[in-house]
Amino acid sequence: MFDRIRPYRDDEIPAAMERMASDKFLPTVCSYLFPDKTLEEVAAGLRSCRTVRDFQSSFGYDVVWAIVLKTIDKLTISGLEELPDDRKYLFVANHRDIVLDAAILQDLLMNIGRDTTEITFGANLMEGQFVIDFGKSNKMFRVERPDTVASPREFLEKSMELSSYIRYCILEKGESVWIAQRNGRTKDGHDMTDPGIIKMFGMAGDIAELNIVPITVSYEWEPCDSLKAAELAARRSGGTYVKKPGEDFNSILTGLTQPKGRVHFEVGKPLSEKDFAPLRSLPRNAFHREVAALIDRKVHAAYRLWPNNYVAASLMGATVPDGSYSEAEKEAFLAHIGKCAESLRQDMISMYAAPYFDKK
Repeated sequence: MFDRIRPYRDDEIPAAMERMASDKFLPTVCSYLFPDKTLEEVAAGLRSCRTVRDFQSSFGYDVVWAIVLKTIDKLTISGLEELPDDRKYLFVANHRDIVLDAAILQDLLMNIGRDTTEITFGANLMEGQFVIDFGKSNKMFRVERPDTVASPREFLEKSMELSSYIRYCILEKGESVWIAQRNGRTKDGHDMTDPGIIKMFGMAGDIAELNIVPITVSYEWEPCDSLKAAELAARRSGGTYVKKPGEDFNSILTGLTQPKGRVHFEVGKPLSEKDFAPLRSLPRNAFHREVAALIDRKVHAAYRLWPNNYVAASLMGATVPDGSYSEAEKEAFLAHIGKCAESLRQDMISMYAAPYFDKK
């Protein structure tokens, strides 16, 4: 069932581990993430994994935690303890980093002994056998985007398949699911849920049954901020933006290696029928828009604002609370955006100010 999009089963793990252990990309991974281990030790560790749980609790966990230790000064999470552990959830999160938004959450879940989630895996990112094997061994399932299918009709069919799979995971398979609130990362700092995602959730049944939980990730230093600003500038000047070959992979590597300062995950409360009931009488499209707006309000309210957000907001004319940042923190922010081309600096400032304005 769902063989086209599902993650690997346990019986498929040994073959995937053998491919990864022999892949030409593994030495690059080892040199950055495991400098204290030999290639042979890492390969042997992969080959010892016989199940998805083996892979996630050893290699998968170690890869993500190595990135956390190298690039994050302090990682915190709150709200997870409020979720009953006997239910499965559809975690709908803002999307700032291609890989880390969902990957860090998995390590945080494992840290407190909770089951990991299944994770959406954009078809545009499934390039190279190592990436595919790592993703599908890490409970990631394929999600089509409009530019990865041949026609609107095919995209509709794939959306129905995705809706059915998410419902199957939560209600039958007993797995929680992580999905971004929109296709692609937020570029301008304004996290907005795509009503089309809400429509997809409801294609296979009532969305109230999915236990939707909003998650807000707040990065002190925005992953790939200068790359996002460059894309915004290109879209303004050229209209339609066409990604260059290898651009997604470059964004993945930049996001993984760039310093991120402090990072906080805020896990919200599940949406219930009480939330949906006032919206039930609306026309279908209006219902989707209002549910999206409801998630947006919960995501925005849960932002953890950092000094950078206050500095950027003040540069845009806002009167921020006294003590929101120090002079040293302001200088650090100005030095950071000063590394970019002058034409990108206003986009950078707006990007960092967006959470401040959206939270109010």
